[in-house]
Amino acid sequence: MSTSQHPVALRMERIVGGDARLLALVMMLPLVDGVFPALILADALDDPLGAVQVGLLIFGGSATVAVILAEMDGTPREQAAVVMLVGVPLILLAAVQAALAPTFESLIDIAIFERFAALVIAAIAAKTASATIGDYLPNPVVVIGLGLVASIDPTGLTVQVMTDPVLVAHATLAAAIGVAFALTIALTGPYLRRYMDIDRFRFGSAVALGLLPLSLLGMAFGQAPLAALLVAAIFAVDLPLGGADSETEPNAAAKLSALPDGGDGTASSELEPSVVEVEDDPDDETTDTPGRAPWL
Repeated sequence: MSTSQHPVALRMERIVGGDARLLALVMMLPLVDGVFPALILADALDDPLGAVQVGLLIFGGSATVAVILAEMDGTPREQAAVVMLVGVPLILLAAVQAALAPTFESLIDIAIFERFAALVIAAIAAKTASATIGDYLPNPVVVIGLGLVASIDPTGLTVQVMTDPVLVAHATLAAAIGVAFALTIALTGPYLRRYMDIDRFRFGSAVALGLLPLSLLGMAFGQAPLAALLVAAIFAVDLPLGGADSETEPNAAAKLSALPDGGDGTASSELEPSVVEVEDDPDDETTDTPGRAPWL
């Protein structure tokens, strides 16, 4: 299977350097650019299934898969340690952001900011699907910066804490799901590198991520992004289903090696199967033999 050397990932690695820093940049970006708080305020985490969807798409997804499988070095245990090094602070920061989401909401016009957040997610999805398309799109950091300028209102700032503990729990669950996803990828890396097409999964997850901003715009798509991500994962993995054929080939080779030879490494002619040529009877027009095609 091919491993992805996506230009965006390579550019990010040159900027930050190091496996841990690159993974932290990819997984913590939603906390930095304001997309995660926007999803919280847009009721995308109202139920546990929504938390799972956001966790897999925002904190996990193809970017995390590509960084772990194609960019990180070391054994699965070493990669898992790097994931935990990034994941524990990620979970804590997600919980803090969820608790301070009302303060964030009082600082900006959430209706305007949600539209810019949707554009950021759509731009990231497009860049994930194709680096060529991404070259023609504005940088997500620029988009979110313009969104903050257009929506910020410092006069309305009030320090508030989230009074709904269930929503904070769902936000924490979303981050934990993303970390668990990254940990699973790290531990199963040797198998995924062999049987998984990263580029195929990258394109499928980009489609799933592209559906997510529609919920920010008020379109009820439910768990359609999660379903699209699962389908992408299924089609990206090519398991060796021909196990029976692969087992018969070594057995056949063993049998051939056990044949007696004439001393020169070639099988004895006494053991060679004879070929009998049978002429077709032109008068035989029987076509009703079970399992036999008429033209045979």
